[in-house]
Amino acid sequence: MFTIQKLVQPETIEEAYKLLIEKKSNTVIGGSAFLRMGSKRIGTAIDLSKLNLNYIKDYSDYIEIGAMTTFRDIETNNELKKYFNGLLPKSVSNIIGVQFRNVVTVGATVYSKYGFSDFITALLSLDVDVELCETGRISLEEFLNMPYKKDILTKIFIKKNNTKACYKDFRNSISDYPILNVAVSSTDSQWKIVAGARPRGAGIAKNASLELSKGSLTDKEIDNAANMASEELAFGSNMRAEGEYRKVICKVLVKRAVMEVLQCK
Repeated sequence: MFTIQKLVQPETIEEAYKLLIEKKSNTVIGGSAFLRMGSKRIGTAIDLSKLNLNYIKDYSDYIEIGAMTTFRDIETNNELKKYFNGLLPKSVSNIIGVQFRNVVTVGATVYSKYGFSDFITALLSLDVDVELCETGRISLEEFLNMPYKKDILTKIFIKKNNTKACYKDFRNSISDYPILNVAVSSTDSQWKIVAGARPRGAGIAKNASLELSKGSLTDKEIDNAANMASEELAFGSNMRAEGEYRKVICKVLVKRAVMEVLQCK
């Protein structure tokens, strides 16, 4: 359980950021789903609910998603179901339960860089930028590789293109945290292979992706790319699985995802 000394609801993002950096213990809160699972003392809790950041906007060449948009919003949005073979709604559909998905927010998840995140793995397979109050707009990959600094993620931008994509995961039970998750995408024959919940954060298997992009995609070449991905990425152990087990699962999920993308229209 976490404790809060003071709760504020700023009406501008600039006001929110100023409050955030005033003290080390000041914290932006989203749906607070994961805060409830730990023990933390928060000086000033900053609630962004008055900043109108709960939205999904479909523009001509990109999709914009506000930081306070919930996973349930992602899951049920009809526009998102049309793009990338429904990648994003599929990636969040099995996360714990509907009540949980009704409070988990996009901004809190992406900013926190959760290693187990299904959503981040799916996003990383697409052409995605994030916008932060202080840092500005940068690619999702660059953000995930940045050292931690106090900032506020306000929105994400997803480029609309002819990307075909597939999300796969492996769990002990349907609503449990993933043992491993994988997203594979193809844009104009340029492939991207991403794996997360390793149990560290999502990462791109760049060598395997490059190998897949220059091949003729025979069964042998797909097997080779899947093997390369499992060798290129690092896999650790935790209470859910050993690293070697995750490595084996990675090969299987990558191959299945590639085969499914090839079937996408």
